[in-house]
Amino acid sequence: MSIALIILAAGKGTRMESDLPKVLHKIAGAPMLVHAMQSGIALTPERIIVVAGHGADQVRAAAEEYDAEAEIVIQSEQLGTAHAVAQAKDALADFNGDALVLYGDTPFISHETLESMAVARAHHDVVVLGFEAVDPARYGRLVMQGESLERIVEFKDASDEERMITLCNSGVISADAKVLFNLIEAVGNDNAGEEYYLTDIIGIARKRGLSATAVTCPEAETLGIDSRASLARAEGVFQTRARAALMEDGVTMQAPDTVFLSYDTVIGRDAEIEPNVVFGPGVTIESGARIRAFSHLEGCHVSRGSVVGPFARLRPGAELAENVHVGNFVEVKNAQLGEGVKANHLTYIGDADIGERTNIGAGTITCNYDGVFKHRTTIGADAFIGSNTMLVAPVTVGDGALTGSGSVITKDVPGGALALGRAVQVTKEGQARRLFDMLKARKANLKGAS
Repeated sequence: MSIALIILAAGKGTRMESDLPKVLHKIAGAPMLVHAMQSGIALTPERIIVVAGHGADQVRAAAEEYDAEAEIVIQSEQLGTAHAVAQAKDALADFNGDALVLYGDTPFISHETLESMAVARAHHDVVVLGFEAVDPARYGRLVMQGESLERIVEFKDASDEERMITLCNSGVISADAKVLFNLIEAVGNDNAGEEYYLTDIIGIARKRGLSATAVTCPEAETLGIDSRASLARAEGVFQTRARAALMEDGVTMQAPDTVFLSYDTVIGRDAEIEPNVVFGPGVTIESGARIRAFSHLEGCHVSRGSVVGPFARLRPGAELAENVHVGNFVEVKNAQLGEGVKANHLTYIGDADIGERTNIGAGTITCNYDGVFKHRTTIGADAFIGSNTMLVAPVTVGDGALTGSGSVITKDVPGGALALGRAVQVTKEGQARRLFDMLKARKANLKGAS
């Protein structure tokens, strides 16, 4: 059965106190909307429809950046969840298959839960995702008779008896797309909130002789985000789960609570992550690599046996081959470091290609930016770059070449050559003593005058 995702993402999120649309606030480096899309994509949907409203252009950009085939429809007025879903009707007019309604501010619905809903859809016309709430609070209640879902009652419309029910509504619904939109057409707004509730389709479906049921999931999966405090709680939930999953897969973490992962972090077994490491989006760490304390990585790839840090920064485009050492206070950006390269201290390597086994001395800088354009530095294999070398790009240093400490290299260096580019040292005997004596006398005179 083909599946279309309908992801509701039109809300402003007033309690967030932000100019940014609620669904674009990030958890683990990705907007909440992306997390919702990621969950649904596990079902290999044929279509992805995002219902946007507040900040629609920003929502569109985020959705399309994650999946270029995502389609955006606009809910210009906020008239309830049924009204929001109805905005996708025209976009899915030619679609034959199931529609699955998700929420851009409910980021933790698991792949397994959605697959369970898909299985249930084979036996029922409408499937709702529910959860047993520890504190039902103001959630809508699922009114069941055996396996049959009879109706969903919003808290503010529920009787005292119905409010005693602990099986609550997550809002996630699956049905044949044409059936879904047909049911929505019959939804009214004669309720306490004067809104068109998507939940009303259950009662309508039952009156029409259609079957409905509920699939349940852990309450933690249904966590919705509506404030900065709940966003922080969601970040904690994600990090706890992600750290546990990595350790179960064979990754060593000495202090897991201090390691922060991104939504797409990939780390191989027998890798070691020391305390206080932050992973931004787009990081892959291969098996057996070691990331030392207080390092920050994003958009990079670290191969087997490499060591990064402590206090290192890998920026987007950093590619470390096997057994590379990047040490303390070294920054690498948009650069390829060949097998066995060592850059152990106080170095910036940007827009560069460095050959195998080359040693980069402390204080080396690839001067890649001229104020307008970025330029590339190429260093061959088995080269030795002396401490405090400035490599003014574009420049090439050949295989086995050597640069003298403190050199400014502005021209290409052939393989096997020694390049020196520094001023001639001038030494004046006794001049330091005379200079200090003069300065001390001046200082004493100033004190006397005051």
